Amino acid sequence: MSIVKKLYARSESKCELCGSEDNLEVYKVPPTSKGTENDSILACKTCIDQIENPDKIDANHWHCLNDSMWSEVSAVQIIAWRMLTRLRAEGWSQDLLDMMYLDEEMLEWAQATGEGVDEEDKIIHRDSNGVVLEAGDSVVLIKDLKVKGSSMVAKQGTAVRKISLDHDNEEYIEGKVDGQHIVIITKYVKKL
Repeated sequence: MSIVKKLYARSESKCELCGSEDNLEVYKVPPTSKGTENDSILACKTCIDQIENPDKIDANHWHCLNDSMWSEVSAVQIIAWRMLTRLRAEGWSQDLLDMMYLDEEMLEWAQATGEGVDEEDKIIHRDSNGVVLEAGDSVVLIKDLKVKGSSMVAKQGTAVRKISLDHDNEEYIEGKVDGQHIVIITKYVKKL
């Protein structure tokens, strides 16, 4: 059964966040979604637009989280936590957040996109030109790099696809070069 059919069956053909039955799409929960049933949700276009564009957020639309935050689906809980965190200035949202529980692993996933972290404390990864890098981006090496702990040299011009970010250090990203998973310093890459 396809991912779409599984999500429609799981959600009973409704948005897993607000319950709408119109304009439903599969939403892969960032940052490292593989597009599986466990890390994707079925959501309406309205919810997805507001998730991806925080400046378009309509606080009244998200009162639906009062119900969906109790979902047994981890991906739904993650999005509910992120949206409640964005709306925490609203009294009702903070009350719901205070009731919500995420175990350590789920909280790490929920915070992986920077939700819940003050703007001045967010770690932002930038390439050699100052362009912001995000998980899943592709970069190219701008210099030959000796890989520590091996005899391998990652050559200038090598493309590294689907990078992941180090959430503790803004200078480090990770990716595969010649089949080997390596850590790369951001000042030696350029976003494609």
